[in-house]
Order: sequence, then structure tokens, then C-alpha cells
Amino acid sequence: MGQENITEFILMGLLSDDGDAKAACFVLFSLCYFAILSGNLLILITIKGSHLREQPMYFFLSYLSFMDVCFTSTVAPKFITDLLVQQKTISYKNCMAQMFYAHFFGATEIFILVAMAYDRYAAICRPLHYMVIMSTKVCYALVMASIVGAFVHSLIHVLIIIELPFCGPNKIDHFFCDVFPLLKLACTDTRLLVIIVITTTGILAILTFVALVISYIIILSTLRAPSSEGRRKALSTCGSHITVVFMFFLPLIFTYVPTADSVSDDKVFALFYTMIAPMFNPFIYTLRNKDMKNAMRKVWCRDKLSEQK
Repeated sequence: MGQENITEFILMGLLSDDGDAKAACFVLFSLCYFAILSGNLLILITIKGSHLREQPMYFFLSYLSFMDVCFTSTVAPKFITDLLVQQKTISYKNCMAQMFYAHFFGATEIFILVAMAYDRYAAICRPLHYMVIMSTKVCYALVMASIVGAFVHSLIHVLIIIELPFCGPNKIDHFFCDVFPLLKLACTDTRLLVIIVITTTGILAILTFVALVISYIIILSTLRAPSSEGRRKALSTCGSHITVVFMFFLPLIFTYVPTADSVSDDKVFALFYTMIAPMFNPFIYTLRNKDMKNAMRKVWCRDKLSEQK
């Protein structure tokens, strides 16, 4: 096994030892994390409490919001509290667990975004067969496939790392445990493993991103909504999905392709897909979505009326 002498790692974090900057970042990222939790919770409660839960698009959106919360929660609490402490340590076991869950929830998000693209294709390009193509069984099967695929993906990364010897130094140049920063600390030649990780994560991200972009181009080019209102609604929905895909995938691709040498840049990109993109997702899916806004009014107004009674 790969533990040898090291029982804990020291996370270098995002910033240098500038106290004022760290205090400002603590407040800023605490507010970001609160926005992520409250925004995605709002989506989950709205979908669960309205007729939208019966529609496949919102069924997937509820899982995407849940994964956003889980994904960010594997990184954000530790990252935020570390801004206030001098020695940012994490045990070997917790480091492996954090890496596993970050990749698991992140990969599940990727696969759910693919399922959402398939759903939009069926709704817009195959409207007459939509209810058959996207039946309840199919929706649950796609979510389960996403979870299983993400589990396998995460397990591969953990198995790669736990077999490596770590004999020092133990300083991870990042604000959470990830594959590339850990590979840099291993007391062995990891060039082949870097190629494997780039292939499994980087190329997968690129191929998925390209496939999603092509699918939305096909959807938009074949859009034959009978009314201008229907066309506008479909364009708005696809526009929201494309925005989320770009915000999530581009930083991910820059992180994992083509080399692991630019860790300082990786930290900025990682911050984007772990904190910034999940914060904007609820706004993108609610502010640009008339059905969500109407459902929110009904759910929250109904709750207020029941409280008054």
C-alpha cells in the first residue's frame, strides 16, 4: 500500500499568508457556499412541491441540484475553514475520501448533464414519442447509470493513488485533495499514471463536452416548434443547459488537459467548477425558466397561505 511514512498532508490552499486577503476570502466564499446551498435547496423544494416533478427535465434538474450541493460540500467547508487556520492539515484517509467523493459527485453531474441533453433531444426532435422515450423507468435507469459510472470512475482514481508510496514532502499545492497534486508528491515515477489520468478524466471531459455541444447544435438546428412561443421556450431551455455545460466543462478541461504542470492555474480553474459554477446554476435554471418561476410562486405562496391559516 502507498502510505509508508506519511499519515497526513498539508494543504497549501489558494492564497499566500496574507491575513486580510484570507479574511476577505473567508467572507466571500462563505457567502458563495450559502448561495449554493440555498439556491439548490430552493430548486429541490420547488420541484418536489409542484407538478414539475412529473416532467423528466425537472426530474434530472433536481438530481443535478442535489449533486451540486454534495459536490461543493466535499470541498467548500474544509476550504473555507482552512482560510482561518495557519496549519491546513488533512489525514491520509480523509484526503482519499475527499478525492473519491469529489470525483464521484463531479462525474455524476457530468453524466446527468448528458441525460438532460438526451431528454431535450427527445422532447424537441421526437415530440410524438417523447413520453415513451423518456418514461419514468428510463429516467431512473439513466440516473442509476450515472451513479454507477461515476462510482467506477472515482474508484479507479483512488486505487491509482493508494498504491503509491508517499515518503515526503507532504505539502499539497492545492486547496483540496486531487489526483495531480498527489501524483506530484509520490516517491516514484508517475509519468505513466499522469497519462492514464489525462486519458480517463481529461479526454472523457473533452469527448463529453464535444458530444453535448454537437447534440445541442443538432437540437437547435432541427427546432420546428409550431409557434414562436414554443420556439422561444425551447431556445431558452437549451440556452440555459448550454450555459451550464460551458461553465462546468471548460474549467474542468483546462484542469485535466493536457499536463499536470500548471497547478497554480489548476487551483483557479478548480475554484470555478467547485464553487462558482454551482453557485450560478440555480440562477441560470430559475431566472431563465418561466415554468420554474411560476412553480416557485405557487409553492412558496401556498406555504405562506397555509402558515397564515
